[in-house]
Amino acid sequence: MTTSAGRTARIASRLASVILAPGVVAAGILAAGVLASVRLVRGIGISRRPWTGNDGPQPVFQIRPAKISDQKAIVGLIDEAAGWLKDEKGTDQWQRPWPNLAARDKRIRRGIKQGRTWIVENWAEPKVSPRRLVATVSCGRGGNKKLWTQRERKKEAVYISRLIVSREYKGSGVGAALINWASLRGIEEWGAECTRLDVWTTNLDLQAYYKGQKFEHIRTCDFADPWEYPSAALFQKPAGDVDAKGANFFQEVSQAD
Repeated sequence: MTTSAGRTARIASRLASVILAPGVVAAGILAAGVLASVRLVRGIGISRRPWTGNDGPQPVFQIRPAKISDQKAIVGLIDEAAGWLKDEKGTDQWQRPWPNLAARDKRIRRGIKQGRTWIVENWAEPKVSPRRLVATVSCGRGGNKKLWTQRERKKEAVYISRLIVSREYKGSGVGAALINWASLRGIEEWGAECTRLDVWTTNLDLQAYYKGQKFEHIRTCDFADPWEYPSAALFQKPAGDVDAKGANFFQEVSQAD
């Protein structure tokens, strides 16, 4: 049986091992063994505990595990993003389902059933409002064997995929905040040491965006047929390299309002 003191020590140990920047320390562990915050030398506080009135501004959006009934909304976000990517960025990303429609939809359902997929909503908006749905993201433990080596996969990481923000919220910082949220979740839940993602191989603008989010380009996998896996540009950064602005951006809820 694991005591609360033991759990506290385990979380503190994980944080000490995954936050790699010099001068970074773990602090604020509650007596019950629940992570209260991580404080960086910059004076930044990071927290995933439930928001209270003493924490400053209330989280802007609600984030919850996706349900099978959310699949249509997720596909809608993909289609919306595909149109924007084609018209504004001139990229072939998501211009057709990969590898086909049935397999794409099955992959979405699998992510939902595995608890890897999340939905972000703005409960301040009416349920019928196009601004109600904010974003979706999938994140979890375990990397794709086609992309990441066995040695790489031995290192605990949080793998992010299908991060899509509604065009209604373009420029709001939701995408960057979700990276921070997923990274911190990986630290707490399974001691993630790094945050990883694969980016569409031909979408150089998106790759530049992630470099701006402090990700390092590890490599781009070379497939004889690029369509075998068209999202093969691999990026990584320390999971502890998070920005406090995204820490309380979301309020975790268990179900839809």
